[in-house]
Amino acid sequence: MDDKIYKEILLKIGDNLLEKNFEDIKYYYSQQIGDGILEKIKRPTDFFKALEHRMLLGVDNYDAFVKVLSIIGRNDLAKHFSDSLNSSVVTCRCNVKKDISEICTALKSYYLTNYGKINEIQPPLKSPANVDLMNKFVDLCIVDAVNTQRDAIYIVERKKFLEKQLRYTPIPYNEIFIKEKSVILISGIAGIGKTWLLRKCLLDWSNDQIWKNVKLVFYLECRKLNQYQNISNINELLNVFYEDVINDFNISNHPALFIIDGLDEFKYLNELINHNWSCNYPIVNALTEIQKYKCVVAGRVYAIDQYQSISTEHSDKLTIQIMGFNENGINNYIENNVLEERKDVVKATLKESPIAKSMSSVPFYLSSMCKIISDSKNVDLNSFLTMTDLYANIFLYFLQKHIFKNNELIYQIMENDFNKKYVLNICKIAYQLFVENKVIFSKEDIQTFIIDFDENKDNFFGFIERIETNLGCYYQFAHLTLMEFCASVYAYNCLSSEEIMADKRLESCLSMICGLTNKNQNSLLKFLVNLIPSKQSFKESLFLFSILDRLHKLSRQSENENDRRLKFELINLFIECFYESQSSFTDEIKFIVDERVWGISIHNGKTSYETSCENYFVNHYIKSGRKLSGFSVYKNILSDEEKNLIIQCSTNVRDVNFYCLIKFEGWKPKDKIKRLEIDISRYSYYYVSHISFDLITKKDFEENFLPWINLCKELQLYLPIDIDFIEEIYEWIRCSNVKELMIVYRGKYFNFDNLDELKNFITQKKCLIS
Repeated sequence: MDDKIYKEILLKIGDNLLEKNFEDIKYYYSQQIGDGILEKIKRPTDFFKALEHRMLLGVDNYDAFVKVLSIIGRNDLAKHFSDSLNSSVVTCRCNVKKDISEICTALKSYYLTNYGKINEIQPPLKSPANVDLMNKFVDLCIVDAVNTQRDAIYIVERKKFLEKQLRYTPIPYNEIFIKEKSVILISGIAGIGKTWLLRKCLLDWSNDQIWKNVKLVFYLECRKLNQYQNISNINELLNVFYEDVINDFNISNHPALFIIDGLDEFKYLNELINHNWSCNYPIVNALTEIQKYKCVVAGRVYAIDQYQSISTEHSDKLTIQIMGFNENGINNYIENNVLEERKDVVKATLKESPIAKSMSSVPFYLSSMCKIISDSKNVDLNSFLTMTDLYANIFLYFLQKHIFKNNELIYQIMENDFNKKYVLNICKIAYQLFVENKVIFSKEDIQTFIIDFDENKDNFFGFIERIETNLGCYYQFAHLTLMEFCASVYAYNCLSSEEIMADKRLESCLSMICGLTNKNQNSLLKFLVNLIPSKQSFKESLFLFSILDRLHKLSRQSENENDRRLKFELINLFIECFYESQSSFTDEIKFIVDERVWGISIHNGKTSYETSCENYFVNHYIKSGRKLSGFSVYKNILSDEEKNLIIQCSTNVRDVNFYCLIKFEGWKPKDKIKRLEIDISRYSYYYVSHISFDLITKKDFEENFLPWINLCKELQLYLPIDIDFIEEIYEWIRCSNVKELMIVYRGKYFNFDNLDELKNFITQKKCLIS
């Protein structure tokens, strides 16, 4: 830019007195603001908007500057500079530069002062929770996220989330942040705790606990960066957000680490991912420049997944995902956010409901459940027994507290036909977009269902959130699981069972659709199943039967096609749907279950929710007088739910299989079984990698396996080669009621058709020894 244009800018400001400082201004602003911004200035106010953060540092004529500020109506800044005319502090700020150690000390002091305690919004409650990050940091579950799915493209099913909790091994906080990586990418769903983690990092760096070799750490929030689209370089960016700390310090020649929070909230994310230096938004260039430094970037899963494509040059990049609170975090949250008199009720509810316990790791669910339980005078401990109950409670709480915002009770709200229509409209939007796999959608998408959306759009916010980008606005449900639940409610109310089963896209909703058939009058579900009373004629008992029957037929078909994986998935879904419905063994359901044999297995790949479903099914199956074909145990550390499942199964089962040592205290089986297989040879091919093989002692075997041996007719025994009490095992079996026996020991097979043969074998061995 030539001198003439600089002078024209000064003349436009309205006071020629500033021209005598022209050379100072030209030098300062060409270095700190850049020609690109000056070229875009059209009005005097544009110029001062760019300058106000710097307070015209480097210019001596404050009288002239104050006069100009008054002329253009910035009396607030005029007063500030007028008060600063005789201030020696201002002169020092203009002439003294800090070195890097001073900047480092100032930054640490700034973070400790400003981020020691924060008011963090907990979605979806919209109420601040004061978090003491210094002393009461809420522990998060952090996992390796290389193979995570994108939550903006794929519907993350409930089952997948629960499986992730089992599959991933948490990574200790210190292991991640003590080591200095070039790039750390942190992903997670909204409200999962990413910001807490980042601010915890700031405090730990300030206390010299992490990143000890990093002198400068700068924290930037994308929602604030959106307001400064004309900033084009890093130094200018930092002089906006850290003006009082760095005071014109140029970091270009110094190592630094940048922490970027809320990448998904950056309006120019598309331009950042597909960057070119001719971009119309200078802030994108500034954020691109940050990639030259070490950085920690956090955002929702889809945003981080896209960002990975531009950070491939770093070999020591680490990608992690936040899975929510760990057990300590859950307990701390309850202690810090629930009234003392309600804590026991909250804890009891989480203990009673396996699904509530599992989902409480996500702040979205935990905060919702805590508020629902705390606000209720009488809480049924089974309010969150099923997944459908959990979602219904959260959905109706949303409706009551964030949409209608009145003191009416749920039954009063849902007696109103207008409110029913509102709920049906929300569910219709969710259903239509869900089956089209549109997690992110436009206003036009919504208007195809809600013609007067513009007039009533504020009424929908709460369930649906509006996100602004440079390309316009888009919308998404506050949480994907709410969207899925709403889709299930619409399908139940408006579709037949045949239509539901014909649409494979509704498969992940099947268990919740069946859950809506729950007839428990103490459940809030009853308010969501009569949204169109005239269309409820087909919602008789055959509705559930037809879905279960179809699942059963599909599992038989997959069995005939030798697709074992699909077969077991469909059987598990059948049991899950039966559990969600909280139904009994009606004549129709008995007809279905009698067409196949049923077996249960316990292994490390199953969630506590799946075990709860199986407990419910087995209880009804055996109480109806039916015998399980068998159950198998591939897991040696058992939960109370798994122990209860084994106890139930043992009362009426044909075959029992143990592939590891299991321990029960205070319980022994008492019902006869036909066949027992015990494989503790350490060569079991199935789930062997999940079994902890410790040396089995004589006491272990006698206390845990002998009670089962005494109840069986046929026994198959696979023993480890280092077992040192084989003679005792022979004697125990000889004194039992076993009729047929096979023992595999040290590579040899021994078959006995009766105990007399075993007795002779033992006698011969003793003779040989003597």
